[in-house]
Amino acid sequence: MGFALNGCIDGFSRRLMWLETGPSNNNPAVVAHYFVECVRTLEVVPMHMRTDCRTENGTLAAIQCTLRSGHNDYFAGPRSHMFGSSTSNQRIESWWSFFRKGSAQFWIQLFGDMQTQGHFNGSHEHQCLMRFCFGALIQVELQECRQLWNLHRVCQSRFSRCPGGIPDELYNLPHRYDSRDCGFPINIQDLVQFQQFTERQDICGDAELKRMFLQEVTRNNLAIPENWENGVELYLNLKELVML
Repeated sequence: MGFALNGCIDGFSRRLMWLETGPSNNNPAVVAHYFVECVRTLEVVPMHMRTDCRTENGTLAAIQCTLRSGHNDYFAGPRSHMFGSSTSNQRIESWWSFFRKGSAQFWIQLFGDMQTQGHFNGSHEHQCLMRFCFGALIQVELQECRQLWNLHRVCQSRFSRCPGGIPDELYNLPHRYDSRDCGFPINIQDLVQFQQFTERQDICGDAELKRMFLQEVTRNNLAIPENWENGVELYLNLKELVML
């Protein structure tokens, strides 16, 4: 339906570092933005990262290696990032499976029903309208999902050396679990060179279409959605008004 989801999980604590929806998962700048903002918020860069081999992770990998280039540990510089197949990135792939069975299923069913009823044809215009009407709602739900996950208790797996516990506690207090902090402090000034990745791309994904949608919302005194029912109503109204 045009909603690109992106997430990052800490391998030791299983803490979700970010969980976002945006206009694309194929644009390296979008994924780089998530990473830069995470580093900016935490003021640390991870010792080591692993991502899928897809091209959208290339800029993220370059930023990670650049930020780690001044360190002298084994994983410093180029060794601080590793590409691997998605099936080998077990932490995040396992979490996506969990997410699909829970929170995502409702939206999948809703949008599937709208498509079956002929309200969505998969075109660029329909995808932008879908993101315009539902994007903010989905992002709020993703943040709630992330917060709940990071505060719930993860059971220790017999196939993993990582301890069980609450992800937020495992991440912030690793010494209590016979581990250590693997984040390297950075100066915010170190991120100046990546200034172009600090601005979040609008979820609609098309500035001209968004401008047209906003004009119709204002002209017709339409309400910004506060729930999925409002989102469906706005989608159908705008679809008719702009003749999609």
